Amino acid sequence: MKCERPSLVRSRDGVSYLLPFALVTLLFLLWGFAHGMLDVLNKHFQGAFTMSKAESGLVQFVTYIAYFLVALPAGALMKRFGYKRGILFGLGLFALGAFSFIPAAYEASAVPYLIALFVIACGLCILETAANPYSTVLGPPESAAERLNLSQSFNGLGWILGPLVGGALIFGSEEGDTFALVRPYILVGIVVLLVAIVFTFIRLPEIKEEEMEDTFPDEASSVREMTPTLSIWRNRQFVRAVVAQCCYCAAQTGIFSFFINYVTELQPEISNVQASRILAFGGMALFMIGRLTGSFTMRRVRPARLLATYSGISVACMLLVMASLGSISLYALYLCFFFMSIMFPTIFALGLEGMGVHTKRASSFLVMSVAGGAFSPMLMGWIGEEDMAAGFIIPLLCFAYILYFSIRCMKRRRTV
Repeated sequence: MKCERPSLVRSRDGVSYLLPFALVTLLFLLWGFAHGMLDVLNKHFQGAFTMSKAESGLVQFVTYIAYFLVALPAGALMKRFGYKRGILFGLGLFALGAFSFIPAAYEASAVPYLIALFVIACGLCILETAANPYSTVLGPPESAAERLNLSQSFNGLGWILGPLVGGALIFGSEEGDTFALVRPYILVGIVVLLVAIVFTFIRLPEIKEEEMEDTFPDEASSVREMTPTLSIWRNRQFVRAVVAQCCYCAAQTGIFSFFINYVTELQPEISNVQASRILAFGGMALFMIGRLTGSFTMRRVRPARLLATYSGISVACMLLVMASLGSISLYALYLCFFFMSIMFPTIFALGLEGMGVHTKRASSFLVMSVAGGAFSPMLMGWIGEEDMAAGFIIPLLCFAYILYFSIRCMKRRRTV
């Protein structure tokens, strides 16, 4: 008798989670777009407000520091009111921050824009705290990492649309146009409000914590040994996952932020608008393809092994980028988008293995580790002020740690 593989979005008792999964996946698209816009803002702020590379890193700093400040309260909010209310509150903050760009346009300063970005980031943090663990439990436990990678692939589509729309509306506007930054965010705010209305009238299944105990059955024995009062920091794989997630976000944010700078410095004939299109259709397209293919590759290759392979290749790519070998270095930078694509969702899923009833709290810390992206752009900008290639030593070191993390996960799985 042929054994059929269980549906990716169907519960043990046969209930289909297809519609809730599709709606939650839509959230990944929205915050991918918001993050993709940051890479255009980084370069735009250097010219519009005469900022250095390190100073323009404030765009990413105010965004990712919000994750550090809001992640734990977001986890408590989810535990107290549930996923649906948490998602609605996150969407509300997202829209508020987007519309805050309108009054910011009347000030000849970057500060109001940075405040608006911070409000947006608070909303994004709440959405990620809800959507990442929620995606892992909307289906069979054994396909949690695969399901999260599939959701994150639509996050990659958002990353494509962000630089594309932002580059066209911001870099393509007339010089001195004070509303150049406002238009894309008005569009975002309207879309977010429409999504919030849909979520208001759609019934979402509320996953209880006790239902999460067997979400990652490979380490069910370790879950049983844990008590509600036992610190989650006793789980060494979770601790390493928090550090790895921090490193990944530092690497991703740094690479995305200074992609346009690197390309225009290596090939000066390329304009900012052209570089933003290359970022969208080249780098971000590969990023999305990597997540889509990664989700299906995990049906044949264990997540930890795939993560080890991809992180090792990413280390090699960064070495070529730092070498400034012309087209070879550019192709290496493009390829890195593909190979780092699966890292965030895979590290997230591996970090939640065996957490059981502690899943919501553990996911808060994993989202909190996104704060690694707050500091890497400023550090990379400072190192690469004269030569941007030198700044890519930061992603190189980050990918090296992720390689170490994935190898330890593989060894732990053999032990278990």
